[in-house]
Amino acid sequence: MKGTRPLDNAEIRKVSVAFDGTFAIRNRNLFMLGVSVGGRISELIALKVNDVWQNDKPVSDLLFDRNIVKGGEVSRAVPVNTDGRQAIESLIAWHLELYGNVDPTRPLFPSRKGQGLKAMTRIAAHDVLKNVFEAAGLNGKLGTHSLRKSYAQRLYEHTNDIYAVQEMLGHKSVVTTQRYLGVNYASVRDASEAMSIHSESNRSVQTLSSVNEASDDVLLIELLRRGYDVARLLQNNDTEQPFQLPNEDTTSKFV
Repeated sequence: MKGTRPLDNAEIRKVSVAFDGTFAIRNRNLFMLGVSVGGRISELIALKVNDVWQNDKPVSDLLFDRNIVKGGEVSRAVPVNTDGRQAIESLIAWHLELYGNVDPTRPLFPSRKGQGLKAMTRIAAHDVLKNVFEAAGLNGKLGTHSLRKSYAQRLYEHTNDIYAVQEMLGHKSVVTTQRYLGVNYASVRDASEAMSIHSESNRSVQTLSSVNEASDDVLLIELLRRGYDVARLLQNNDTEQPFQLPNEDTTSKFV
């Protein structure tokens, strides 16, 4: 969904414990696998059991093959982290309990109908995620694509390597990845909060305290950085009065 935002780790934790109902295990692990490997919802629901479970254990790298990726993207292998492996193990245990066996050809995320022969639909996945986002108390524009964006944003924050993100998402062009990442919503939220009058007032009190406690050397370096004539200030300090800051609003400038 165009314009959807990613989730940060705190929001991911909230969502992960908000699932309920008969298919809660399936739904929770669809979400957790999505934020762990960055697959599109169409790629995730196209997965079969043997795509993620081989030699009686979760795969270490998940292959999104050309037959399921979007036309403008390329096939890719994505490392599966601890969250992803735990999601796979939980799904396999659920398959065994629900169907009595682990059929490697069965859809990993089966529909409620048809004895597990058909995969859940994109509409069903959309409804599941829409409901759980609301249950978790999240706001903003969220959708199935939030899973993929959450993976991309968190991967970029940890690697600072846009080309690695490009490869893991399967984008042909890094320009697409740049547009895709957009802004860091967690940073924007923090910055927006810091801009509030209340936060600025609190920060001013904290700043004044830090200025009063700072050594003369620290203050001199700060004044030099701002372009003050420190030599003149020091001369005044030697001949007239104890060193003090220029007459300005120090509470708002020393940040």
